Amino acid sequence: MCADPISWFQQARLINNPSAMFLGIPGIGKSSATRRMLIGLAAMGSLPMVFGDLRPDYVDLGRQLGAQVVKLGHGHGSLNPLDATEAHEAAELLDGDARDAILGDSLARRLTMVESLITIARRSAPTDREMNIVTAAIESFDRRGDRAPLLSDLLEMIRSAPPELRAAALDRGDSKRYGRITEELEASLMGLVGSGKFGRVFSRPTTEPLRRDRPAVFDVSSIPDTDASMQAAVLLACWSAGFGTINVANELAASGLEPQRNYCVVLDELHRGLRAGPGMVDRVDTLTRLNRKLGVGMIFVTHTMKDLDSLPTAEDRAKARGFIERAGMLVLGGLPPAEMPQLTQVVRLSRVEQDMLASWSDHAPYDPLGEGEAAPPGRGRFLVKVGTRPGIPVEVQLVNREREVNDTNKRWHGPSRIGRRDDDVSAPAPVTLPLS
Repeated sequence: MCADPISWFQQARLINNPSAMFLGIPGIGKSSATRRMLIGLAAMGSLPMVFGDLRPDYVDLGRQLGAQVVKLGHGHGSLNPLDATEAHEAAELLDGDARDAILGDSLARRLTMVESLITIARRSAPTDREMNIVTAAIESFDRRGDRAPLLSDLLEMIRSAPPELRAAALDRGDSKRYGRITEELEASLMGLVGSGKFGRVFSRPTTEPLRRDRPAVFDVSSIPDTDASMQAAVLLACWSAGFGTINVANELAASGLEPQRNYCVVLDELHRGLRAGPGMVDRVDTLTRLNRKLGVGMIFVTHTMKDLDSLPTAEDRAKARGFIERAGMLVLGGLPPAEMPQLTQVVRLSRVEQDMLASWSDHAPYDPLGEGEAAPPGRGRFLVKVGTRPGIPVEVQLVNREREVNDTNKRWHGPSRIGRRDDDVSAPAPVTLPLS
């Protein structure tokens, strides 16, 4: 079976939009199946783009494909959420609607990113008045020709209270009133530009801008799972920067200044960004929506419907389910029976299909002798669904060349050496424990 969101949309005409959504419990091979799609697409000329690799699952493959690997996180690179250099350089080559489109998209992405960072940092969204102030400040940077101001520059401009910001704040000519209006905004920005966990990544210039002519992987695996807010913030920043680059590429191609490139974008661990705070579904939707959708395939990867149903508001939960409903193709792996009531609300599944998915969610069989790896029954098995059509069950079987870039258990290959002296070359003596 040959299946990927671009081929099924562009050539086979089997789906209405070039997107795929993977759902399935951890450890069944969702990332392996995604990598298989990326390898095939790369061979056909598409550029794989992975905007946020948390484990990492795609770095080895990216290097094999000649990708630009950008490492972000604690002690690594930085990504300036206010950097609009690429968009402004492209705008100089354009005019009319194309120029306005690039500049408008750049402004919207920077505003959404600042709004998202503040929401994650304070666990509540900034007010409309605060965002009016931020908008006036960023527009002021653009008029001055400052293409890459830092968040510290934004904080300093707000503190300096120029007339355009005071007008946006509606301070009525009262400087004390302006101070009260901007106090919480200042406090939030101080948390983003200081020496804390957010500031080290977002308060410095971008260390490595994306290229438009190569595959790319944002490696964010240095951020631990225990730091959920930092993970969500970095993922959103990667998504914003990545889609901004693709939008520039498409506008330049539409104007005949660059060749038209096809991109396939992977958003793995989608639920982490969605759960970062109230209203994040709208912000993710804004970041991932391209002005020109032609030439861009999308692969979303998450675990279960419960990931989406755990969002804080009913409105967010409904909108998150819309990501699944709008996907051109669903690729369903093993899912527990408890998932079926929520899943069947967004996709029609027969009883046979439900039973098949549930059977794939079982644990691996016991192997008391430890001879080889006991694979769970659902590993590599997926049900491809398009609309109301019957699902197509498939099994992904890796060839030897793929195994080199699909090993996500590298740290578990060797035996544990805890308690064994390095100079003791003899085998450790067995230890007998009493039964009572």
